[in-house]
Parts: sequence; structure tokens; C-alpha cells
Amino acid sequence: MGFAIVLAAVLIAGAAGAVFAQRRSRARAAADPDGPGALADLSELDAEAEANRWLLRLGGSLVPPDAPTWATAGEAAGRALTDASECHRAARVQLAKARTAAEYAEVTRTARRGLGHVRTAREALGVAPETPAEVSGVGAIAGGNSLAGEAFSGSVGVNGPKPALI
Repeated sequence: MGFAIVLAAVLIAGAAGAVFAQRRSRARAAADPDGPGALADLSELDAEAEANRWLLRLGGSLVPPDAPTWATAGEAAGRALTDASECHRAARVQLAKARTAAEYAEVTRTARRGLGHVRTAREALGVAPETPAEVSGVGAIAGGNSLAGEAFSGSVGVNGPKPALI
């Protein structure tokens, strides 16, 4: 009987410690989402999904909504777009080789750096910058996916996206 009580107390203390450590880890990641260990705390599957999301967002940002404007880009905008394309290429190579959460976090950082170059190009071209909802990912739909920054214009219906004719 005494052994069962001690065992139960140890199990309860262990569970309480695990909950405390998990909450502390989440609070640290929420306080600094770009911090060195923020994405490394994700499981490998979650980190891979996050890296894919940022890489797709970068790729979608490289598809110009107004091609003639981007075709006549000045030197600063052209350089920024070239840098963004290089970040996209590098992130794709990193993603192909990534196997750990830390490697996927590096893919995410590279893609976000590329999005910074896209933002610079948009500013140089005088094109409207991304909305705060697109930057923070607020436009989320069911399942945690976001259409912000995707390379399609249209609406989202019950059966999925409905692309608009451009």
C-alpha cells in the first residue's frame, strides 16, 4: 500500500513538472517568435510544415501580381528581387536536406529573409506593401492554413480556393 502511494506521488509530480516545462517553453517562444530556439522547440513534423509554409509564401511573393511593373524594375528593386530569388533557391536546397527541427528552422529563417527582400523591392517599386494581416498570418482559414501571401487571387469557397481570372 505504501509503495502505491509513493508511486502515485512520483507520477503526479512528474506530470506536473512536464506541464510546467511545456508552458515555460511555449511562453519563451511566444515572447520571442524569431528567437534562436523558437522553431527548434517544434516537433520535426511541425517545423517541416512551418518551413514549407514560409517557403511557399516566399515563392508566391515572387510571382508578380502586376508583371509590367516588375518588368520595369529599377536597379534597387531588381537587386532586391534577385536576392529574394536567391533566398528562395537556398531555402529549397536547405529544405531538401533538412531532417531536424533546427534545420527546418534555418529554412524558415532563410525564407523570411527572402520575404524581407521582397518587401524592399515592393517599396522601391512603389507597390503597396503587404497588409499587417498578411505579415502576421492573421488571414488563417480552417485547419491552420493561411492564404496570405499565396500566389493566387480569388476567393475561398466551401470546396477550396476559386482562382480569379487575371
